[in-house]
Amino acid sequence: MVRRIDVTGAGGVRLAAWEFAEPPKDRPFVPAQARTHRHHPQRPEGAERLQEPPDPPGPPDTDGPAGGVLLLHGLMGRAAHWASTARWLSERHRAVALDQRGHGQSEKPPRAAHTREAYVEDAEAAVEQLGLGPAVVIGHAMGALTAWQLAAKRPDLVRALVICDMRASALGAASQREWEDWFKTWPTPFATLADVRRWFGADDPWVERPHPARGAFYAEVMHEVADGWRPVFDPEHMLASRETWVYDAHWDELAQVRCPALVVRGLDGELGRAEAQEMVRVLPRGQYAEVSDAGHLVHYDQPEAWRTVIEPFLDTVLTPNAPDTPEHP
Repeated sequence: MVRRIDVTGAGGVRLAAWEFAEPPKDRPFVPAQARTHRHHPQRPEGAERLQEPPDPPGPPDTDGPAGGVLLLHGLMGRAAHWASTARWLSERHRAVALDQRGHGQSEKPPRAAHTREAYVEDAEAAVEQLGLGPAVVIGHAMGALTAWQLAAKRPDLVRALVICDMRASALGAASQREWEDWFKTWPTPFATLADVRRWFGADDPWVERPHPARGAFYAEVMHEVADGWRPVFDPEHMLASRETWVYDAHWDELAQVRCPALVVRGLDGELGRAEAQEMVRVLPRGQYAEVSDAGHLVHYDQPEAWRTVIEPFLDTVLTPNAPDTPEHP
């Protein structure tokens, strides 16, 4: 079962959070901390493309366990990309995926509102308003940067991190220009979702060889409008979000993360092995894992292998009375 919960982010921006849960048979589970927010029941079969359902009569009055897992997608992503991960997590833990500002079904504020501080404050608000803290925060790409910046800022809210395929080094102006040029190559509007899958999975100049999972990933972030299929986000907002981190390195914030942290890379992803291992060294309680036959979209491209490398770490940090991971000397 998937259910929507509205969260109020930085500057009053409305954010859509999606909780994956197995509720009691007599009534659905709703965290006490979220009772003041609207809850949107969701059909289980709709998890792959999370669509906003009609408002229910009202939230039930029941409590749930504190703590849980917050999942943060990357740039241009959405909460639905975590569906596979969230399903198996929800068998044992609370699992909530957030549509970050400008993404998915969350509000699309003006370009100037897509700051690093706002993204981090949004994640902070989600943990607090949903009663997830201290949470394990799992982030992919931009979401991973948000996760470790949150952990550095509010160690009381984060018990552990999973950092998936995100670099700590500065990427520079050339990288930003490449993205600006790439957006211009998109043949929008797409006539059909099949065209979306084909272009991003094979025809995109950034694709070296056919990649069906990549096509499916981008099909998830399209919606049908009057002239065809277009992204649910504004590309200018994505560029604005990106320019807030590409020019700077983020090693200092990484060093401030005191909780256990697992750095995961796809063997063919954007995070190289040497940099990933340096990130582990800088993290006071860092660990390393990699997934073979995976690129940047590790969790989406190879969900079973992804689960294999992160589940032991999660079992350790989410099991009551488990011994702490030792800090680096």
